[in-house]
Amino acid sequence: MTKINFQAAARRSVWFSALILLTLMIGGEAHVALLQSKAPQGKAKRKAPAARIAPEIQSALDRISADSLRGHLSFIASDLLEGRNTPSRGLEIAAEYIAAQFRRAGLEPACDGDEPGQKTFFQIANWLVTEPDIDSFDLSINDGAQTIKIGAGQVSFNGEQQVELRSAPLVKVDYKDAAAIEALKAEQVGGKVVITEIPDFRREDRSKWEELLRAQDNFVGRMKSLNAAFMISIDRATTKGRGLRGGRLIDPERGGSTGVGASQMPFMRIHDPRAVKLYDSMNAEVKVSMSLSLAAPARKPVKLRNVVGLLRGSDPVLRESDVIVSAHYDHIGVGTPVNGDAIYNGANDDGSGAVSVIELASALATLKRKPKRSIVFIAWFGEERGLLGSRYYASHPVFPLKKTVAMVNLEQIGRTDSDEGPQLNNAAMTGFDFTDLGQIFKAAGEKTGIDVYKHEKNSDSFFDRSDNQALADAGIPAHTLCVAFDYPDYHQPGDHWDKVDFDNMAGINRMIALALTMIADNAEAPKWNEANPKTVRYVQAWKTVERGVR
Repeated sequence: MTKINFQAAARRSVWFSALILLTLMIGGEAHVALLQSKAPQGKAKRKAPAARIAPEIQSALDRISADSLRGHLSFIASDLLEGRNTPSRGLEIAAEYIAAQFRRAGLEPACDGDEPGQKTFFQIANWLVTEPDIDSFDLSINDGAQTIKIGAGQVSFNGEQQVELRSAPLVKVDYKDAAAIEALKAEQVGGKVVITEIPDFRREDRSKWEELLRAQDNFVGRMKSLNAAFMISIDRATTKGRGLRGGRLIDPERGGSTGVGASQMPFMRIHDPRAVKLYDSMNAEVKVSMSLSLAAPARKPVKLRNVVGLLRGSDPVLRESDVIVSAHYDHIGVGTPVNGDAIYNGANDDGSGAVSVIELASALATLKRKPKRSIVFIAWFGEERGLLGSRYYASHPVFPLKKTVAMVNLEQIGRTDSDEGPQLNNAAMTGFDFTDLGQIFKAAGEKTGIDVYKHEKNSDSFFDRSDNQALADAGIPAHTLCVAFDYPDYHQPGDHWDKVDFDNMAGINRMIALALTMIADNAEAPKWNEANPKTVRYVQAWKTVERGVR
């Protein structure tokens, strides 16, 4: 599990409080926060629906409630869950909560348990996670006149390898001087420690992040090409770092991993005013050296869990096929403080999607006549680490891929304060015209007062940026629905639940619920658009699945 730098007593208090709150909510005592409202109220005004919906289905749609969504999200995105990093205790609490709500709705557990015949809501991936050896950390910088000892709490380091440097020379490189960087020779840098000052891009306007991160990567790559032994960057803004960060995930089946690996250039940020002062005074006359000792991280087993529930279909034939509705329930945990807040709650990204999956399950499970096809509700782990949960499912499907006719993934559907202006009563679908699902959701939107559309700039370019990609790669017609592609506080601590437009979110959920019934009740399965050149790879995978090859 990922270590969080809180006091042990505080951790015990957080865990105990979470267990109490889970018990109350599972037992129904916290129902006040989850009361269901028959009509949305608030900022979003619903458009008049264009056509009548069957009364029984309308009754199920009316059960979708802004208050219920608010109750779920205020827990999932609370500080108590510490940003739901993969892996972390907060993520485990979230998984248990989602499973409890699936159980409450009456879904069937879909996964095999430890005992023969046992069923559970958890699809478990037995992976490994790296954990740093903090006790071995020893860092000092010497300029001939003084030795500066720097503690593990004053650095930010994601490196995963053993480091042993003894009095290694430091060479100062001006990060902003592109010409000087280009002129550097291997003999000037090789075997030495580069000390520089790289701006933390997360403190800048998000519109600059991509450019700043690219510049950082280029610089690190350049230092590696010159055979630098190590690299450190001073930080003037803070005196406390994120510490030694492990958390690289390793899939034993594939040998693949996420995070900073041994093949990448070691890069440590130092948050110490003494190091800043030394850096400012360095010149060709001052000989500075650094010693660093850090043992290789340990590898520990970790269980990562997709949460999977089944609403079994009513048709004796079509029930053997399924439609997936999903969202990822992880976020990025605890990180660099912004205005004193270090918990990256991820309310919109993607707590909004996760609680919508819960709400959709609760509403559709009330139908007396269930949809003809089965509907599978999934909350994914590890999307922020590279679509890990959805890719694991695609490799280890709970239900045969050739029987999965479609997948809709929900991402960032709570906030309406988009960088492009308010987004009310609408949702964009990624890869809108890659399959015929776009038209199905558009039709559902016309009946519920929601405009489902193709975003001219982002629809295609965002297709591979969420969990739908993993299922599309496996040949399944799969898309993501999104309300605000970009919004304030994206991947920042300020993405709190109280900034979500729950009335608008409830309307979006009603549209999704109707679309799911339309797909599930249709004997004809959705198809890829073979005329679109962007779908070639998916069509090929789709035909492989259709032939039952995998």
